[in-house]
Amino acid sequence: MSNVETPKVKLAVVQMGCTDNLADNLAKAERLVREAAVSGANIILLPELFEYLYFPQQEREEYFALAHPYQGHPFIPRFAALAEELAVVLPLSFFERANQAYYNSLVMIDADGALLGLYRKSHIPDGPGYEEKFYFNPGDTGFQAFKTRYGTIGVGICWDQWFPEAARIMALKGAELLLYPTAIGSEPAQVGLDTRDMWQRAMLGHAVSNACYLAAANRIGREALTTFYGSSFISDYTGSKLSEADRRSEAILSADLDLAAARRFRAGFGFFRDRRPELYGPLLTLDGRDEG
Repeated sequence: MSNVETPKVKLAVVQMGCTDNLADNLAKAERLVREAAVSGANIILLPELFEYLYFPQQEREEYFALAHPYQGHPFIPRFAALAEELAVVLPLSFFERANQAYYNSLVMIDADGALLGLYRKSHIPDGPGYEEKFYFNPGDTGFQAFKTRYGTIGVGICWDQWFPEAARIMALKGAELLLYPTAIGSEPAQVGLDTRDMWQRAMLGHAVSNACYLAAANRIGREALTTFYGSSFISDYTGSKLSEADRRSEAILSADLDLAAARRFRAGFGFFRDRRPELYGPLLTLDGRDEG
């Protein structure tokens, strides 16, 4: 692993459709990663659970067979070798089995193929079309900032992206870039509700209040109950979108990130200087009561 500071890097975000053919999905993901690397990308983000259809739409026991242990996983080594070959950082989403527990997880692969660590999705949704609590235990890794060859990266997974506390903790731990692999679209129980804009605005707020670059990678297409609305994007550290995909097309987005400029801006703006942690005790409760 190398932690050489690289103030200017190129980020790519992959937006793709997925099928029930695991081999085809993995081959497509590899092809798109290679295309992004050819364009000069140093960090490449794939969508959440890209290996298969978004199975948590329904509660079916047979889908637990998609999970595999982190150690000895069937396709993580393939993408670790790909990251090393292309010299890219590759955050990789997968369905993890750990003895009798199951997690929606991500491994951070550095540009030399080293596995830097594991993040397990912390916030687990439960609603029509997004019945993840049937499949996934709440993550126990806490929020992390991974030191990679191309900067320090914090990663949340889908529903995590709605929670400002998660983004703030990753930034406090040194994250310069916040990444969110995602599977989000229509709401089966609320026909006509389109959450695309509020979904983007929530994350743009994280970019603003933490003065960090940020990106989300979504899938596209109709799967069972849900139409995924794409709209993957990359934001700068002021909340301005640098690149955005449409709702229906597979795409590779890219943007050049000046991490040194962001660092100067973040220090000068004072968000972290003026924090008052001693006043934030109610955040550690569910009902907002004052601790003590």
